[in-house]
Amino acid sequence: QVQLVESGGGLVQPGGSLKLSCAVSGIPFSFEHMSWYHQAPGEQRKWVASIDTTGIRSPGSTSYANSVKGRFTISRNDVRGILFLQMDNLRPEDSGVYYCKARNYDHWGQGTPVTVAA
Repeated sequence: QVQLVESGGGLVQPGGSLKLSCAVSGIPFSFEHMSWYHQAPGEQRKWVASIDTTGIRSPGSTSYANSVKGRFTISRNDVRGILFLQMDNLRPEDSGVYYCKARNYDHWGQGTPVTVAA
C-alpha cells in the first residue's frame, strides 16, 4: 500500500523558514523521482521542486520552479524513505498546502499546510 505522509507545516512570519518532510512507504523510494507540489487557496496544485534518484557518486539532480529558486531546497534520505523541502525566506504567497509525489505513482498524501503571515 502506497503511503505518503507530509508533515512540518505551520505558521511562520515572512522571511522565516520551515522544513517539510514526507515519509514514503509502499514503493521503492530510492528508485523514484520525487517532487513537491503547492496548492494555494482557490488555486490549482502547482509543481514546486523535484529530485532525481541518487547516483552512485552523486546526489540526485534537482530542479525548482522559478518562484522558489534560491529559497527552497529539496533533498532526500533514501535509507529512511523521507523526502524533505527546506523553505527559507518565506513569502505570503508561499502559503497553502504542500504535497509530495512519486513520479511513477498516482498517489497523494493529505498534505501539510503552510501559512506565511505577520
